[in-house]
Amino acid sequence: MKTLRIGSGAGYSGDRIEPAVELAEHGDLDYLVFECLAERTIALAQQARISDPQGGYDPLLSERMRRVLPFVGVQTGRRRLRVITNMGAANPVSAAAEVRRIAGEMGLDLKVLAVVGDDVLTLLQPDFLLDNGQTVGSLGERLISANAYLGVDGILQALHADADVVITGRVADPSLFLAPQMFEFGWTEDDWQRLGRGTLVGHLLECAGQVSGGYFADPGFKDVDDLARLGFPLAEIDADGEAVITKVTGSGGRVSRATCTEQLIYEVHDPAAYLTPDVTADFSQVGFVEEGADRVRAQGAGGRSRPAQLKVSVGYLDGWIGEGQMSYGGPGAVARAQLARDVVLKRLELMGVKMQDVRAELIGMDSLHGPRSTVEPWEVRLRVAARCEERSEAVRVGNEVETLYTNGPSGGGGASKSVRQVVAVASLLLPRNAVKPRIEA
Repeated sequence: MKTLRIGSGAGYSGDRIEPAVELAEHGDLDYLVFECLAERTIALAQQARISDPQGGYDPLLSERMRRVLPFVGVQTGRRRLRVITNMGAANPVSAAAEVRRIAGEMGLDLKVLAVVGDDVLTLLQPDFLLDNGQTVGSLGERLISANAYLGVDGILQALHADADVVITGRVADPSLFLAPQMFEFGWTEDDWQRLGRGTLVGHLLECAGQVSGGYFADPGFKDVDDLARLGFPLAEIDADGEAVITKVTGSGGRVSRATCTEQLIYEVHDPAAYLTPDVTADFSQVGFVEEGADRVRAQGAGGRSRPAQLKVSVGYLDGWIGEGQMSYGGPGAVARAQLARDVVLKRLELMGVKMQDVRAELIGMDSLHGPRSTVEPWEVRLRVAARCEERSEAVRVGNEVETLYTNGPSGGGGASKSVRQVVAVASLLLPRNAVKPRIEA
């Protein structure tokens, strides 16, 4: 029986590259998938494309491709390795052109195709209601993006066109992994049981190192060997969608029933109805069996008909955040930092700085759980941050913290300040037949 091998090369935009290269070189893979797109990530990418029409794709695309393309395609004595990724972000066509350029420089003859159709900004109507209670029309010129979560359709088109590299925009995370399973095994779009199983594989792999011990590690409670050399996971899948999760032999990390269980419940609200563009997956009966060291069989997933609507992620500008930080150390550090906090907040009030929300915290004391610690630390860092409608107001927040150097308690140092624009995201639903995925060369 044919066994398909799919590896996870990234779990987010800034993920490490070395484990992906290890998979490409030593994983004996059929497919290497890079999942690099979050809701806010694509909104930021759309913002970047506004200033540079040829930009808007993942900033690590070029480096990742330079590292793994030598292993892509048909090579003697190896499986044919293909790459699927949503690193196209807001501009899959330009991303595909960049990959073709890199392949050409390396003397590689590869077919690179882009999947488009997720950008649905022109389909939005002013009266469409977002999940935050606002309407699309109320956003006005602050609206910057609207991307539908596509499923497997466009990727399947590209694979049937014999693509070596498939570059997408906003595609649902597990769909990136489900598409090659459907293509290789000939599953139909209404084979709900197998689509549910294939979606489970995608869900387990989509966060890369998270299922092989990264983020799982907790010394003394959940130990992970050689975390510095964490290996990214791969799945061995049969024609019925049954799969074993494992990693490259000799790589660091850990694949166990516990790591797979933690990843299973990640971002799943209803395990009996995990909604994707391709299937309503049922994870309620999923179980894991350890078949050996770093080998876990995933079983028990099911599925039923897919939703009639697609989720759309809407990005919009939502003001500015101004921030300043200052450190205090030695005897009385906490008292001086507390005084500095009180002083800054009072000065911002006296100056009439227009703030919609403000946080003033002592990192290491009360920034996460409130004022709980009874131990006097040897050092503490003050952070003051505020959301403002205008950039000029946000600038004043960081400036006022910086002035603590000479206008605040003694011993302050290591000041920093920043201003950043807030790109917020909200969601709505569109009928799936309104969205038309397609491929472009």
